[in-house]
Amino acid sequence: MASNKKYWRSVEELKSDSPIVKNLMRKEFVDEIPTDEFLGDKENLSQAATTRRDFLKYVGFTTAAVTLASCEGPLVKSIPYVVKPDNIIPGVANYYASLISDGSDIANILVKVREGRPIKIEPNKMAENWGTTSARVQASVLSLYDNNRLREPLANGEAIKWPDLDKTVIDTLTSLKNSNEKIVILTGTTASPSTKKVIENFSQLYGNVSHVVYDALTESAALDAFETMYGLRALPTYKFEKASVIVSVGADFLGDWQGGQYSATYAKSRVPVNGKMSKHLQFESNLSLTGANADNRFPIKPSEQVYALINLYNAVTGNSLPSKETVADASIKKAADLLKQAGSKAVVVTGIQDKNAQLIANALNEFLKSEVYDITTPRFVKAGNDTEVTNLIADMTAGKVGALFIYNSNPSYTLVNADAFNKALKKVKLSVVCTMSNDETALQSQLVATTPHYLESWGDAQFQAGEYSLMQPTIKQLFNTRQFEDSMLIWMGENKTYYQFIKDNWTASILNGGSWNQALHDGIFVNNAEISLVKNEVDLASSASALLAQTKPADFELNLYAKISLGDGKQANNPWLQELPDPITRTTWDNYMTVSAADANTLGLENWNVSDGALNGSVVTLKVNGVTLENVPVLIQPGQAKGSIGLAVGYGRTAGMQKEMMIGVNAFAFMHNFSNFQTVEIEKTAGVHEFACVQLQHTIMGRDEIIKETILEDYINKPKEDWNKTPKFSLNHQEVPADRVDLWDKFDDTIGHHFNLSIDLATCTGCAACIVACHAENNVPVVGKHEIRVSRDMHWLRIDRYYTSDMTNEKAKEENIFGSGKMFNTMTIPSENPQVAFQPVMCQHCNHAPCETVCPVAATSHGRQGQNQMAYNRCIGTRYCANNCPYKVRRFNWFKYAENSEFDFNMNNDLGRMVLNPDVVVRSRGVMEKCSMCLQKTQLSILTAKMEGRPVADGEFQTACSSACPTGSMVFGDVNDKESEVAHLIEDDRAFHLLAEIGTKPNVMYHLKVRNTEES
Repeated sequence: MASNKKYWRSVEELKSDSPIVKNLMRKEFVDEIPTDEFLGDKENLSQAATTRRDFLKYVGFTTAAVTLASCEGPLVKSIPYVVKPDNIIPGVANYYASLISDGSDIANILVKVREGRPIKIEPNKMAENWGTTSARVQASVLSLYDNNRLREPLANGEAIKWPDLDKTVIDTLTSLKNSNEKIVILTGTTASPSTKKVIENFSQLYGNVSHVVYDALTESAALDAFETMYGLRALPTYKFEKASVIVSVGADFLGDWQGGQYSATYAKSRVPVNGKMSKHLQFESNLSLTGANADNRFPIKPSEQVYALINLYNAVTGNSLPSKETVADASIKKAADLLKQAGSKAVVVTGIQDKNAQLIANALNEFLKSEVYDITTPRFVKAGNDTEVTNLIADMTAGKVGALFIYNSNPSYTLVNADAFNKALKKVKLSVVCTMSNDETALQSQLVATTPHYLESWGDAQFQAGEYSLMQPTIKQLFNTRQFEDSMLIWMGENKTYYQFIKDNWTASILNGGSWNQALHDGIFVNNAEISLVKNEVDLASSASALLAQTKPADFELNLYAKISLGDGKQANNPWLQELPDPITRTTWDNYMTVSAADANTLGLENWNVSDGALNGSVVTLKVNGVTLENVPVLIQPGQAKGSIGLAVGYGRTAGMQKEMMIGVNAFAFMHNFSNFQTVEIEKTAGVHEFACVQLQHTIMGRDEIIKETILEDYINKPKEDWNKTPKFSLNHQEVPADRVDLWDKFDDTIGHHFNLSIDLATCTGCAACIVACHAENNVPVVGKHEIRVSRDMHWLRIDRYYTSDMTNEKAKEENIFGSGKMFNTMTIPSENPQVAFQPVMCQHCNHAPCETVCPVAATSHGRQGQNQMAYNRCIGTRYCANNCPYKVRRFNWFKYAENSEFDFNMNNDLGRMVLNPDVVVRSRGVMEKCSMCLQKTQLSILTAKMEGRPVADGEFQTACSSACPTGSMVFGDVNDKESEVAHLIEDDRAFHLLAEIGTKPNVMYHLKVRNTEES
């Protein structure tokens, strides 16, 4: 239970005598603030008789000073419409159904457009599981306004006109056709039936054409295995909502595994209903997002994952495939017993990038007759073929390829043998790259057919059998760009546009008489066409033998992975994603090697906090298969398997990038044979790396009952007061619940709306989609690595990640050390494999808010609807409110982030500022910022319902975070509507308020986490 565990976010917090932690608990910032540098223009101030600093010192923070020192916004002249467009009402947003499908990020979405500008991505809930958004999908709208985008087509690095480019391409293609030379189209997975049709028509016209699909985050092994077993190159669908037991061997299915989009279905089985919830066991090397959410997690080396999978198969089926023992065999046997008990309600998944491993996992699900493992509606979100990519490079090297067209792929960056690819590319007569930016591959190619952003494009996709989606442009193309498919049609001599091609293709083969306009309006269309599959026999003994033969255990083994922020690096130039704290390490703006504490001690590697609380670390050189990466930072990670290290791909980009975003090392250089498991050599080198880690910021350690959790057995069998205690105080000599004790007279808040936000810790996976959604909706600025490092982040919403200690009160009593120094010393030792809990924290909108009573100018006050409001033009920046906030959720705006070259991100250029939400003011320096519970959105819902003469429907009220949450963990609504979901949730036995004992009476409530652990 929560009260019996010690929670911690940083190893530094566990040191009882740490001066750093003590200092941070006393002061928000350890170093003195360089006020001279930000209170005004330094040159003008130095020439003035009285500086602004002296002025404030003389007059103090009086009302007169507020009036004189307030920052006035710049005057911006706007031009009204001469003839107003029919579909645009100034000040009213339009929403368009669309989709994103680039092989890395996939979702059905709604695009919010203001006065012709897309400014926000929302989930398309009509698409159900495919309509959820991730952090990257939410951030993709900012990539539309990337100032580094190409503006026009290029030829050998110089601008060229489209007719000239087309003539060059068509002439070369005609020549190649006449000589029957090979033409290759290399693309990432698009999942688009119309794009495939265009390529098929192109192939028929020019003859010797082949289409090769390459995914940087490959799932080729899983595709090969599925094709071998069922005769179709696709991926199975996993219906995690039907699972009672989930066993994962290295599959981060809450991340990018097999295309992602499994969070929503997973969460449905993680809430205890009628005393039942799924049990999730994870065997892995890195502490992944999925492992952090597991009930039981077992850290093992990458090579041991292979043996564990075979041993699991043997234990479940009774077979004896060749294998080896592992340190986790006892746990594997228990997992096998659980799988056999669950039968068809069990499922096994694996992230081992090897066809034989995937065959064994598939066969195990077949043996269990798993209902979770669905092959009748397979997924088409990944289509890469690693063998064909290898053959293509060999053909290019041999001079057998006459022309190469590249789309939705950056092989010069992501291929392990990128240098060999670049050399081979020079032997190709015609190389054309269709891309948005002048990326690494574009720099190596002859022609660049510049493409638009997906929000400027037409398209379609089939994510899953029978489920089709449409993409439509939500803004006129900003630059002189052209879609890949439109270019292909022109090079074929077609007169129709790609839009007309899609419409014709859908009418002929997809809609079956359905309405095109309705499908375009909804963004989705369901066509229940049957998929024909044939089950083939597989020699698993041979598969296991082959798997063993190529598994090479080593002292140190590397596990490459993708972060939820950058993925494969397509959006590496997106500052929202670079500044997003990693859910596990809580580090931003960085790429690093994760290592266990035991291995770090052996290698002499360290992390330490400096005087201001910032994190520093050692630096190493890594060698894999003769490839060396130098100056790789080291982060000691609890939960990392001994003998393994982790390293994220997606960093180290150098082309088509803003300088500030060119960070980290390119770990794709280590992905030998497209495998994420490699043998690695580690050498400590001289140097110190400075991290931008938010671990020790806003610490509230020392408070009890921050995180509450229980085990399923206690939740079922024990009274609520045992696992969700209500704080009590003495009133009139009687113990009463804390909510009955009040220093203020209560006013009547039952009239009108009263907003509450519910957050279920059982289903919050820490995915961080809510953080980016908050950024987009509320114009939260990006501050850069240095400001994050010195504790000046501006996130209105954070997700605290807590580790739990192994020692509990019950365990201490069993060992007869309860209350002793030994018990408390044990609590301060970091666990090798800690349990993890995530907790989103934003302004709690307290009904008795401590911030409101200390503001000298009433800049922060309480609204009748329950929101704690900020009047930015009243705030004078005393920061009394931040000091008095027990939740540490207020952010002081030290600098001017917009139109300031010191913070050269999206707010510093005209294009980047197009993403700003006009309903939310862009704050100037010197004011306090915080979550507003999206006041602008709630008021819009009220006004819309009022104009339509109806009450606001339940679910209509949304905040940016609740709308973006893929698991439904966040529920927002009106508690005065007694039929609303949030009104029912507040009565749930699992509900609690953060720091309820201090009497702030928040309007944000949490539901405690339930673990289906072994004890249950």
